[in-house]
Order: sequence, then structure tokens, then C-alpha cells
Amino acid sequence: EVQLQASGGGLVQPGGSLRLSCSVTGITFGVWDMAWLRQAPGKGREWVSAINTSGDMTYYEDSVKGRFTISRDNAKNTLYLQMNNLKPEDTGVYYCATASIYTGDYYYPSESDYWGQGTLVTVSS
Repeated sequence: EVQLQASGGGLVQPGGSLRLSCSVTGITFGVWDMAWLRQAPGKGREWVSAINTSGDMTYYEDSVKGRFTISRDNAKNTLYLQMNNLKPEDTGVYYCATASIYTGDYYYPSESDYWGQGTLVTVSS
């Protein structure tokens, strides 16, 4: 059974930091490009960041550039998202997913990719 277990969300004040983790089992993690997406309350799902299989290529949505860092540890089958200088507009449920679509600019998951269950990030004072 394939499982993507996201964790690390929580309540943080504006300007604070969180580190999300996504533990992957049931697939060969190292052969999959990966992505983080988020869904704010009442809004659609939004692509946030992606990383290639080896971790040497990373991609970011403009609003998170310079604040978020995506990384992976293929030996631990784990994907990470370090989020610094968090803003209220970063609030949402964050999902990790395999990303089989290459748009020409970044990797993106299809509906048939593997998805985690999401972890809630709330940025509020």
C-alpha cells in the first residue's frame, strides 16, 4: 500500500517558521519527482513547490520564493518543506504528492499521482 504521510503543520505567528515532512512508503521514493501543494480555506488547490528525483532542481511559486525551501532525503524516503517568514496568506492544508507531469517549467502532480492526506498550517497572531 502506498502511503504519503505529511506532518509538521500547526499554528504559528506571522514571521514564524515550520518544517513540513512527508514520509513515503510503498513506492520507490527516489524515482519520483515530488511536489507540495496547498489549499487555503474556501479556495482551490495551489501548487507551491517541486523537486526532481535527485534533489538538485527545485521550483517555487512566486509568493514563496526566498521563504520556502523544498528538499528530500532519498535514503529516508522523506520530502521536506522548510517554511520561514510565514504570512497569514500561507494558511491552508499542505499536501505532498508525487509529480509525474513536467510542464516545461516545473513538476506537477496529476490526479492519478500519489497524494498525502494533508497537514494544516495556520498562520495567525
